Amino acid sequence: MLQSLYRRVLALSASRHAPWWLAAVAFAEASFFPVPPDALLIPMALSRPERAWRLALICTLASVAGGALGYFIGYALFNELARPLLDAYGYGPAFERFKATYAEWGVWIILIKGVTPIPYKIVTIASGAAGFNFALFMAASAVTRGARFFLVATLLRFYGEPVRDFIDRRLTLVTMLLLAGIVFGFLVLRYL
Repeated sequence: MLQSLYRRVLALSASRHAPWWLAAVAFAEASFFPVPPDALLIPMALSRPERAWRLALICTLASVAGGALGYFIGYALFNELARPLLDAYGYGPAFERFKATYAEWGVWIILIKGVTPIPYKIVTIASGAAGFNFALFMAASAVTRGARFFLVATLLRFYGEPVRDFIDRRLTLVTMLLLAGIVFGFLVLRYL
């Protein structure tokens, strides 16, 4: 079923409304949809390399906006549905420890998960559930999602089809290298 959904999303890249579909998929993927926007971004950037960065900007803005919805889902639905269950089973203190840990390390979690192929919706919903600082969440989301989509778009703009094959085969390696660069940059900024 997921493969069928993936093929349908991929087919949208040929539509004349493809940029709108790209925005819709990026928005939905950040909060509840299983197919990443790369399914549209890659073929669209390959077919029109001069638009690759514009497409990455669309992905970034829509994904960050979708992240806000995911945050709201975690914040509103967690308190309504999950909190009573946690309290009933005596896990309230454990959740409070999770919130404290997330408050301390949340920005790193957002930066790391936002760049990797791990579904970003997990981070958005967890951030809302933990009550993580919303402004910091949005800023970290913009950095990490922008880095991810602009890296893909830049590689496709300059190197085209061979990069697509490399990304398909080594997506985890590419995202881990990008993640290492981001972490190194933050460490340099913090300790200099």
